[in-house]
Amino acid sequence: MTLQLPGSPSLDASDDSSPDSAAGQPSAAASPTAPAGRLSAIAIVDSDSYTKWGVSVLAAMPGAWDKKVILIHTAVAPSEQQLAAAIAGTGFEAEDIESLAVADVIQAIRDARPDVVLVSMLGPAATVVMRDIHAMTNRPVMLTGLPGISIPATEKAILRRVQADLFLLHSKREVRAFDELAIRLGVPGRFALGRLPFMTAEAVERHPGTDIIFAAQAAVPAVREDRVRLLGWLAELATRHPQNRVIIKLRAVRGEAQTHAELDSYEELLDELAATPEGAPQNLVVASGPMLDYLQTAKALVTLSSTAAIEAIALGVPVLAIDEFGVGPELINEVFIGSGLLANADALVDARFASPHPDWLDDNYFHDAADNDWLDQLDALLQQRSLGTLPDRQPLTLRKGGALRRAWDRHLEFGELDQGVMAKVAIVVGVPARQLLRMARWVRRTGRTLARGKNDLDTEQG
Repeated sequence: MTLQLPGSPSLDASDDSSPDSAAGQPSAAASPTAPAGRLSAIAIVDSDSYTKWGVSVLAAMPGAWDKKVILIHTAVAPSEQQLAAAIAGTGFEAEDIESLAVADVIQAIRDARPDVVLVSMLGPAATVVMRDIHAMTNRPVMLTGLPGISIPATEKAILRRVQADLFLLHSKREVRAFDELAIRLGVPGRFALGRLPFMTAEAVERHPGTDIIFAAQAAVPAVREDRVRLLGWLAELATRHPQNRVIIKLRAVRGEAQTHAELDSYEELLDELAATPEGAPQNLVVASGPMLDYLQTAKALVTLSSTAAIEAIALGVPVLAIDEFGVGPELINEVFIGSGLLANADALVDARFASPHPDWLDDNYFHDAADNDWLDQLDALLQQRSLGTLPDRQPLTLRKGGALRRAWDRHLEFGELDQGVMAKVAIVVGVPARQLLRMARWVRRTGRTLARGKNDLDTEQG
């Protein structure tokens, strides 16, 4: 696919630096300032998982593009160690990534005038940032997506990113599900297919060892009792198979934030288990760092529904997806139905791992690279931008107030982390206005209550 814009050189998106090319290698990070005539893209990222996904997608864009990553200041921003793990193997280094407050991010986009902005952020924050970008003159093409398994499709995922020009998904099944849901919701949606950017089988030489990796998740299982039970099965697995090290691979260690809040971390639960009279087996440990580092030497991977399962399959690592707590949207594991990977606790402690059924693969993340269309769709949108015909994608709720209103919305989402001048103005104007609005609503409610009381009294006296 060749991209030719007015005043720009021809760019071949099948460049060897694209993971969909024969080499499968990500492109290297580029200068933050694009020379005249070259296309440029900026990724805005926030949490650990969105940083990993966003930087990997940016690296998969044509190698001739100029690329830049901005880490926006939020409460879920990754630590230095998490950042290093997230960008490992992408061609970007920590020093390539600029960390900015939200108001400075918006100004940086205005100043840089990129052709594409990849918004790789949690939904509520993405909504606010995309509204600001959409309001810019000659705005960039906005690309967005989710950092992993996205079955089932959800209303929030679509509605919070409705202003994006293109929504990147990673399986044929996901594209169908999101397209069908957008139609039911009656909202515009343009969904594209691309392989998960961190499926790097072609570029990795595996040396299978004896480690069994458990890909921990903050959101599932959600109940402490279930997390304790799961840890007990992992301890039993370690006890029955002393020749294997069972590694609980964490996304965040103590003191670190992550995309989803974790109330009962396995690190803490393992400490509690170790303090019991029975203790914890010595070959059951916790660890952090890039998942790829562990998969390169893993014997097998265990999870409920982590995207690490897809990474493991790509590398030929056997997988077990625990279904002891059920299968459903709340566990994010419906995608594994028909894969042959779902198994119960007995299979786990017996170390009965599996490879997926071949007929499951094509519809679920392992389609032919020739089926990918996200770069072609991005090409078409860039052509539209060059002609000034990008669609006017309005937010679902139109809010009056222009730039001041957008600044107020930014303040509501980012709080003290938004230190821009407009934020201060918005607070001065918005806080009293909000109090007056609340008072007016209270007066109306009180008036209606008093009126109803008077009518009831008149009825009784009549």
